[in-house]
Amino acid sequence: MLEVHQFPCLSDNYGYLLHDTESCQTAAIDTPDASEYLKQAAMKGWEITHIWNTHWHPDHAGGNKDIVAATGAVVVAPKEVEKLSAIDRVVAHGDVVMLGEYEAHVIDVSGHTDGHIAYHLPEADMAFVGDSIFALGCGRMFEGEPEQFWNSLLRIRALPPYTMLYCAHEYTQANARFALHADPDNTELKLYAGQIDQQREKGLPTVPTVLDREMATNPFLRADDPALRDRWGGSSPVETFAALRAAKDHF
Repeated sequence: MLEVHQFPCLSDNYGYLLHDTESCQTAAIDTPDASEYLKQAAMKGWEITHIWNTHWHPDHAGGNKDIVAATGAVVVAPKEVEKLSAIDRVVAHGDVVMLGEYEAHVIDVSGHTDGHIAYHLPEADMAFVGDSIFALGCGRMFEGEPEQFWNSLLRIRALPPYTMLYCAHEYTQANARFALHADPDNTELKLYAGQIDQQREKGLPTVPTVLDREMATNPFLRADDPALRDRWGGSSPVETFAALRAAKDHF
């Protein structure tokens, strides 16, 4: 059995510890705050044995060195993480990593950064997606190109619809405001946005989110929808996606 322990850290990040109860192995999914990860692992009675990074940004890999120093954890990461720390195993699209007997399939979700990856655990119906996709949003395109990012989103869309997406930030209310601007006639989106407001009023997290609902409401996953094309322009889904992403950058 896999157990996910989710906790807030830094200003708006979520930390995730993924624990296999059979092998007692525990993966830190990204390392925004080493001290908080070590504290949370100790509270659970778990020892961090692995670090799985999604990309190189300091709020995702900045805690690697301190966690490794404290635990000896094995670092699994895309090559770009070498900018911040040593890597024990460099992984890329198509690779498989293990936590106990559970497989995590590595998916290229680049666009936010050029080497960004996600970890999909099909047996557990979950994917750790870093900053590639958020509830009702996607990452800012710091290094990639629109076609690259759109193809990454298509790979996410191809996952089973009931997959739980473990996003790295609590950005959902702000994303909802833009999504309503981008797609104002989407009834399901309006309902979703109202539920998000209620959750945040209670101090509850809005992630993880389920892929099926994102496919119906997240404008960045729907850049090939005729309604969004007509509203935002573009002769291809890539061009519509680029227009949406540029609009969000200045919203």
